[in-house]
Amino acid sequence: MSKLREQVERVRVLIAEDQTLIREGLITLLAQQDDNFEILPGAADGEQAIEFTRRYRPDVILMDLQMPRVGGIAATQRILREFPSTHIVVLTTFETDDLIFEAVSAGAKAYLLKDARIDEIAATIRAVTNGQSALSPSVAARILEELKRLRPRHAPVSPRVNDSLTAREKEILRLVVEGKSNSEIGKHLHLAEGTIKNHVSTILEKCGARNRTELAIRTLGLN
Repeated sequence: MSKLREQVERVRVLIAEDQTLIREGLITLLAQQDDNFEILPGAADGEQAIEFTRRYRPDVILMDLQMPRVGGIAATQRILREFPSTHIVVLTTFETDDLIFEAVSAGAKAYLLKDARIDEIAATIRAVTNGQSALSPSVAARILEELKRLRPRHAPVSPRVNDSLTAREKEILRLVVEGKSNSEIGKHLHLAEGTIKNHVSTILEKCGARNRTELAIRTLGLN
C-alpha cells in the first residue's frame, strides 16, 4: 500500500528546451533535488513537448518560450486545451512584459528565468503541483498593471465573478486585483494573513480560477 501511495505522489516532470546542454543539465540536476520527481525524456521543441505530453502525461512541464517548430506559448495553449490539469512553468532567458503577459494568459502557472537556482526551480515545481501560483511579486505586479491598462475605462467588475461572493470576499477580490499581497490585504482589513489566505482560496474556487492572475483576468473581464 505504501509503495502504491508513493507511486501516486510522484511528480512527473517534462523539460521542453531546445538547447541540449541546458535540457540535459536540468534533467540531471532536478533528479538529484527530489526523490519524488520522475524526470521524463526531454523535449527539444514545442511540437515534441505536445507529443511527449500525450505520451507521458506529465504533471509539470518546464517550458522554454523560444523554440523551433512550435514556440513555448503556442505549445502551452495547445497542451492546456487537451490536458487542462497540466502545470506549465515557464523557464526562459526573456523577461519582457509582452512575453510574461502572453505566457500567463496562455495558462502558465509560474515564470522563472534561466538564472534561477536549481532549488528555486524545484520549489516552484512543488508549489504548482500543490495548486499554488508561483509568480514573483514583481512579475505579478507587471501582469496586473497590464491588465488594468487593457481594461476599458470604468468597466464594471464581471458580474459572473462576483455573484457567488460574500461582501468580504468581494472586498478582498478588489484588493487582489490591485496587486496587494495577502500580508498587505490583512493589514488593510485588520485581519490575520492566514485568514486572508483562506479567503483567497475560497474566492479562487468560487471563480474557477487557478491562480491570482487568472482571477484578475476574469474579474477585469478580459477572458
